[in-house]
Amino acid sequence: MQTAAERAELWVGGAVLAVAAGFLFWSMQGSAARGLGSGGYELRAAFPNVDGIDVGTDVRVAGVKVGRVSSVDLDPSSFLAEARLRIPASIQLPTDSAALIQSDGLLGGAYIELQPGGAADNLQPGDEIEDVQGAVSLLSLMMKFVDAQSSDSTERAP
Repeated sequence: MQTAAERAELWVGGAVLAVAAGFLFWSMQGSAARGLGSGGYELRAAFPNVDGIDVGTDVRVAGVKVGRVSSVDLDPSSFLAEARLRIPASIQLPTDSAALIQSDGLLGGAYIELQPGGAADNLQPGDEIEDVQGAVSLLSLMMKFVDAQSSDSTERAP
C-alpha cells in the first residue's frame, strides 16, 4: 500500500519527466526549423589554424546562426585543418564567399562567419571555400604588442 507521500513523489517524478520530454521536443523542432537538422549540404574550408573550432561549432552569416561544423580533420598533404560546414539548402552562397574564424568576445567561444561574395555562380555541395582566415591567437597578439612597446621604450632611452 502506497502512502500519500509516495504517491506525491511519483506524480512529481512523472511531471519532471514530461517537462524534460517537452524541452527535448521543443529543441529538436527549433533546430529543424532553422535548417540545422540532417538536411542541407556540406562545404569545405581549409584553415591554417582552427583554434576554438570543433564539431558542432556555429556557422553564421551576418551574425545569424545558419549551420554547424560537421567535422574538422588535418589534411596530411597540406597540413591545413579542413572543416566541413553543414549549411541549409535554402542558403546558396556565391563562389567567391569567404569563411573567417571569429571570436564571440574576449573570453567567448569561436564560430565560423561566412561572408557571401558577389559572384553569379553559387557553391555546390562538397565545394571548397577558397577565401579563408584562420583563428587569431590573442596571446600572440598581446606578445607582439608587449614586444613592440618594449622596443619603443629602449629606442627612446638616452
